[in-house]
Amino acid sequence: MAGSGTGQGRPTPHFHCGVSACSLLINKAIVVEIQDRVVVVTGAARGIGAAMCERFATAGAKAVIASDRDSAVFASADQYGGVPVICDVANECSVIDLVENVLSRWGRIDVFCSNAGITAKGGLECPNSEWQQLWDVNVMSRLYAARAVIPAMIEAGSGYLIHTASAAGLLTEIGSASYSVTKHADVAFAEWLSVTYGRQGIKVSCVCPLGVETDMLDESDPIHRYLQLHSISAMQAAESIVEGIDREQFLILPHPEVAEFFRMKAENHDRWLKGMQRLKQKLTRRSA
Repeated sequence: MAGSGTGQGRPTPHFHCGVSACSLLINKAIVVEIQDRVVVVTGAARGIGAAMCERFATAGAKAVIASDRDSAVFASADQYGGVPVICDVANECSVIDLVENVLSRWGRIDVFCSNAGITAKGGLECPNSEWQQLWDVNVMSRLYAARAVIPAMIEAGSGYLIHTASAAGLLTEIGSASYSVTKHADVAFAEWLSVTYGRQGIKVSCVCPLGVETDMLDESDPIHRYLQLHSISAMQAAESIVEGIDREQFLILPHPEVAEFFRMKAENHDRWLKGMQRLKQKLTRRSA
């Protein structure tokens, strides 16, 4: 999965940027939010991360730094004129190096997108090693990024943190205990960052999509097949993210129905749990 595992060193980054003709069609208010900004995106080799990078570049970002442990990030970044950098987000030293190198070259980081994420199937039977891997990538990577970048943002008087979580962080993921738990933690940490640093100029958004057409959707899994019924493209998710940044929303919901599901959960938690139990039973029967 994008953004996980062990990094393989840092190549020499290259960069060129220009506002494409497509940007003329973009809402001017949204362009202003991104234009001339220095943006870092983790897990950027493919999926939502790659789409975010492309969308930021189209909106006129000064620099889009696309980081991933996967060398596929080079080909991806070349498509929109980004700066590819190898980074293992599960390693704090690697994240610190990423931030320090960007600050050294551009003098600031305006937007940092903690997008890298992984998943794993199963519940109680999942080995501790899988739980630890998800914890390191889905949660600790956010802590590493915040530790590294927030001091510079506070010094600059502003900054924006984007966490790509999941609707599972507001609701649950029936087929994966570790994914549900780590995505809830991601949302909780983003909330804490907003509460703690919001009055110091640091804005925070947490992206919570349902199914997105990426490598993380497994067509052999009945639960993922259910999610595909509501799936959107990675670029549609990226568009929602840019619009959410423009509105400075904490919760960015590429699938509007998630807001209704979340409201139902808050209004009557017991009823929501029973409904999810019925859904799990239905999907389990389909897979039998």
